[in-house]
Amino acid sequence: MSRVVEAARGWIGTPYVHQASCKGAGCDCLGLIRGLWRELLGAEPELPPAYTMDWSEPQGAEALWQAAARHLAAKPLQDAAPGDVILFRMREGSVAKHLGVQSNVCFQSGQGSARPRGGEKRPSVLPEANLRFDGADGRCPAFGQAEQVRNVPSFIHAYAGHGVVESPLSPPWQRRIVARFHFPGMS
Repeated sequence: MSRVVEAARGWIGTPYVHQASCKGAGCDCLGLIRGLWRELLGAEPELPPAYTMDWSEPQGAEALWQAAARHLAAKPLQDAAPGDVILFRMREGSVAKHLGVQSNVCFQSGQGSARPRGGEKRPSVLPEANLRFDGADGRCPAFGQAEQVRNVPSFIHAYAGHGVVESPLSPPWQRRIVARFHFPGMS
């Protein structure tokens, strides 16, 4: 299992607290990533400014995406792996403002099909995989073998009213993925 996934699972149950990043006490989606950085890599490279729940929507600034690009290593959307930091755009035309950590991976058609915003280039559909995995590394059998699939694509994230949880990375969530990163030195 990925060190990042193992660490992220240790945050499950942490209550949702806007702008916080303290394991067991409270965090938001960015706070989860900040806390994992401190746990895995040491001091944070940058402290975020105070932010509101609307995450720079009035200005249209991609502040979260820009910060992720400054400190995390970008990777192709189709190269999903356990431990990836995934960035979501919750509504078409809005800024990307939700983060999570991919915990299990299954590939299927239609993954990552959200439309780009402002000229971003990205694939509309990820390729199907004809690979089988035993699940030990956070991957699962090829999609379409439902009777044999025990693991499903999933991610760990924090959101209001629920705190830190591991959720299925269902097709609606997959369509909202706009960027994928990994922590430096942890590819």
